[in-house]
Amino acid sequence: MSDTLLKLEGVHTHIGAYHILHGVDLAVARGQLTMLLGRNGAGKTTTLRTIMGLWQASQGRITFGDKDITALSTPQIAGLNIAYVPENMGIFSDLTVKENMLLAARQAKRASQMDETRLKWIFSLFPAVEKFWNHPAGKLSGGQKQMLAVARAIVEPRELLIVDEPSKGLAPAIINNMIDAFAQLKATGTTILLVEQNINFAKRLGDRVAVMDNGCVVHAGSMKELAEDEELQQALLGLAI
Repeated sequence: MSDTLLKLEGVHTHIGAYHILHGVDLAVARGQLTMLLGRNGAGKTTTLRTIMGLWQASQGRITFGDKDITALSTPQIAGLNIAYVPENMGIFSDLTVKENMLLAARQAKRASQMDETRLKWIFSLFPAVEKFWNHPAGKLSGGQKQMLAVARAIVEPRELLIVDEPSKGLAPAIINNMIDAFAQLKATGTTILLVEQNINFAKRLGDRVAVMDNGCVVHAGSMKELAEDEELQQALLGLAI
């Protein structure tokens, strides 16, 4: 079995008249957490949306395991056991927390059919999900909505979890809770691709890292090596971790 679960080769993406991705090469290692870093506007979110088929690659190839997913629709890609948490979280505000979770539980038609053991584990990661189980999701705080978004993505075991900026706008205590949750997820063998601006978050969680600039991956390697090399950080990101 290949050590690479997800691979992008020479991927270009156009959005209308705009050429956003310029030949992205990216390998996501099976069972590890890969960080996708870069300045604002570097193409990180576009990369995630292209992987999920929300925007179609105009050139290049995307493979998941041994399957070419470049031209698949978003529902087909999700059906391959890939979960995606967008930056805007995608919460259904008028539905309760329970109903949001049930929508993502493909094996269950009623809440009572959801995997009770897995739900208890999710409640241990995100107590707010249990506390507000019967409340409208739109009434949750920003941090609670982010917890729900991740909880919903993992309500069933996923082979690949793709998350866009999970710590954005969150208080430090909630960020620490999120870091612990992703660490536990990683320990279960779930492969994770994470876009993040919080460098401390990246440093604490990442196994591998890819840095984007101007629609390309300009660096790929060990997160630990990047975290320990201030000159490289300055060159790639304009900051020191």
